[in-house]
Amino acid sequence: MSEEAPPSAGGVSRRAAIAGLGAAAALAAGRTLVPAPLLASTPAWRADLVPPAATPPSASAQSRMLGVPFEKHERVRLAVIGTGLRGRSVLREFLAVEGVQVTALADIVPDKAARAAKLVTDAGQAAPALYTNGERDFERLVARDDIDFVYVATPWEWHVPMAVAAMRAGKHVGVEVPVATTLEECWQIVDVSEQTRRHCLIMENCCYGYNELLVLNMVRAGAFGQLKHGEAAYIHDLRRLLFEDKDEGLWRRTPHLSRDGNLYPTHGLGPVAQYFGIHRGDRFDYLVSMSTPEFGLTEYRREHVPAGSPKHAEQYRCGDLNTSLIKTVQGRTILLQHDVVSPRPYDRLNMISGTKGAFRDYPARLYLEGMAGGERWNPIDSVKAQYEHPLWTNVGELARKLGGHGGMDFIMCYRTIQCLREGLPPDFDVYDAAAWSAPAPLSEASVANGSAPARFPDFTRGAWAGTSSTG
Repeated sequence: MSEEAPPSAGGVSRRAAIAGLGAAAALAAGRTLVPAPLLASTPAWRADLVPPAATPPSASAQSRMLGVPFEKHERVRLAVIGTGLRGRSVLREFLAVEGVQVTALADIVPDKAARAAKLVTDAGQAAPALYTNGERDFERLVARDDIDFVYVATPWEWHVPMAVAAMRAGKHVGVEVPVATTLEECWQIVDVSEQTRRHCLIMENCCYGYNELLVLNMVRAGAFGQLKHGEAAYIHDLRRLLFEDKDEGLWRRTPHLSRDGNLYPTHGLGPVAQYFGIHRGDRFDYLVSMSTPEFGLTEYRREHVPAGSPKHAEQYRCGDLNTSLIKTVQGRTILLQHDVVSPRPYDRLNMISGTKGAFRDYPARLYLEGMAGGERWNPIDSVKAQYEHPLWTNVGELARKLGGHGGMDFIMCYRTIQCLREGLPPDFDVYDAAAWSAPAPLSEASVANGSAPARFPDFTRGAWAGTSSTG
C-alpha cells in the first residue's frame, strides 16, 4: 500500500525447494548446498548447485499467456493500490491519458489515499471509492465490478499477494518492480495468470525511455547485427532515502539486513532483455554472482544517523556492489550490477554489442561499423530521425512535459492503456515479470555458494522457442 512498512505478507513456503526449482529456494528451506566443481570447459559447469530443477507441469497452448491480447475497452477503468510517492506519481500519468477512468484507490494511510483522490477530482473525474481500513482492504477493492486494470505500487512483500488477488478477482494487473522476490513467488504469478487468463505485467518504466526504445528499433532493424553481449545495472545512491523515517525509508532498508545479492535487477535488465528477445527466441539460462563487502550503509549511518537511534543496532548483510553474469540459452552474455549505497553518478549501463556495432548509455553514444572517424564513439543524434520509436514521435512532447523520469513514465502508462483500449497484446507479460525478477533470488544463491552457477527456471515451459519479437 503506502511506503509504511506493513507486517509480513506471509511465511516461506517449501514448494519451490521441494520441486527443485533452484538454489535460492533451497537456501530458504535451510538446505545445505555443495559447491559445484569449477569445470568451466565442461557441460557440468552449467549445472545448478542443487540437482537439476524438476520440469514444471506442462501448460497447454490454450493456457499460455504469451502474445495474448487484452479484450478491447472503450474506457479503461483503473484502480490503484498504494498511493504513496510512486503511486501518486504514476496516477498523475494515467490521468493524463485519454480514455482512463479511476474508480478506486487503496492505502493503509487514509491521508495518502485522500491526496490521491484529490488528483482524480482535480482532473475532472468523479471521486473514486477509497479503501483504507487496514492492510487487507485491497481485497475488497479488487472484488469490485467496475475495474479493468489494477496498478500496484506498494512495498515489495505485498506485490505478489496483491497481484494474485487482483487476477483471481478477474482483473488484469500491473505491478511495480520487482514483481517478486523469490522463485516460488515467480511461479505463483505465472500459474495464477495462466489459470485466470488475466495478465500480470511488470511496470518497468525504463523499457519506455527514449534511448531504450530507439535502440530497440535499431536492434530489430538489424543495425547492430547479431547481438552477443549486453550490460545492465541499477547504480543509484539511495543512502539518504534508505535512512529516512518516512516513505520508502520505513521499509526499503530492511532487505539489506537479511539478503546479499542483486535486490533490484529489473531497471537495467528489462531493456536488455527486450533487445535480446528474451522469451521470443531466447531465454536466460543461468547466472553467476558475487558481492563486495558491505561498507556503505554502515559508514553512512555512523556519519549521519544520531547516536541512540535504534538503526545503530542493525547489522547489514548485503554487499555494496553485486555483479552477476547471465548466460542465455543462445549463448549470449549479460553483465548485471546493483549498487545503491555508494557515492556514484546514476547509471543503468544500458549497453549492447553486436557483430555490426555497439551502443552504450550514460552518456548515450554508439559505434556502427564503417562510421566516419574510425573506431570511436559517436553521438546518437545522427540516427534519431531514422530510428526514433513511434511512441516518442507521437506523444513524446507530452511525455517530456509531464516529466516523470524524463517522460518514460507517461509513455509506459500511455502504452498500457493503448493496449487495453485497442485489444493488443502487452509489450511484456507475466513470464517477463518472473524472469526479470528472478536474478534477485538466484544471485543470492550464487553469492552464498562461492559464485557457482544458479539456473533460471523456464517460466514459459518451452514456449519461448516458438515466439518471435514484434515491434
